[in-house]
Amino acid sequence: MLRLLAAFCLALSQAAGAADAYPARPVKLVVPYPAGSTPDLLGRTLGERLHKALGQPFIVENRSGAGGSLGAEAVAKAPADGYTLLVGGNGPVVINKYLYKSLGYDPDRDLVPVSLLAVAPQLLVVRSGLQTADLRAFLDFARRQPGRISYASVGAGSASHLTMEMLKAETGVSVTHIPYRGFPAALTDMLGGNIDAMFAIVPAVLSQVRAGKLKALAITALERSPLCPDVPSVAELGVPALESLAWNGLLAPSGTPSEAIERLSAEAGRAMRDPQARSALKTAGFDVVAGTPEEFGRWIRSESDKWARVIRASGATAE
Repeated sequence: MLRLLAAFCLALSQAAGAADAYPARPVKLVVPYPAGSTPDLLGRTLGERLHKALGQPFIVENRSGAGGSLGAEAVAKAPADGYTLLVGGNGPVVINKYLYKSLGYDPDRDLVPVSLLAVAPQLLVVRSGLQTADLRAFLDFARRQPGRISYASVGAGSASHLTMEMLKAETGVSVTHIPYRGFPAALTDMLGGNIDAMFAIVPAVLSQVRAGKLKALAITALERSPLCPDVPSVAELGVPALESLAWNGLLAPSGTPSEAIERLSAEAGRAMRDPQARSALKTAGFDVVAGTPEEFGRWIRSESDKWARVIRASGATAE
């Protein structure tokens, strides 16, 4: 009996030790976008610091396709052991479920929030030759000539598309959507004078704005950005409902042990608040958030409700 009791106690101590040892081997961070993208930068910045903090490599794996859904599905179907994680944002976590007729995963059921990492507003930019000095002039022009203004997006259902659809819903203007397969082609056509307007994250167009090749009319945040302090926010322009943030957070497969979730959340927060990480992400246009799983869960629900209304009103679809 004593030997059985001793064996039982040993097993309990070993199990506790194993739980305390997380992570005991390398962890995969799936980024559902290509290498070199802003989510990829965020994932690599996070991975480097989690490696230093937790003593195991956090290896970024880029799995792009279907607006981020392919990478998210891979994580949703991975073992729920804390060794496969998702650096995911608007598309695969809250938007795609309304755009696609079917997904290979349910983000609400199959993924659990760990921490919202960082957010980034967008700029509304217009070609330099368009006679609109500010947002009011842009809206007046669109009202006088419905459908005359064209706007680019990087695809149906993208943030660049849905933010303009939100502007249309808030202000009643009519503009014509021209979807592209990626940002470079859209920017090239704007610079060539073939497209009138576009929403884009700040670093992607800031150099063209500074060079006078594009005009920035508004930033989709409630406050001005230090990267472009002369551009007014949508709040001060009287359309605070137009706040639209590109965001990325850390998620895990449902069923991942709570101990792993809590440790990852705490360490991710510390990693994002590191001065060097914060500075690098600020240069890329991101504001660090790094909250708790509960805060991230509330954020996801709020974003889901907002974009569901926009998508239903616009009729946007990805198929």
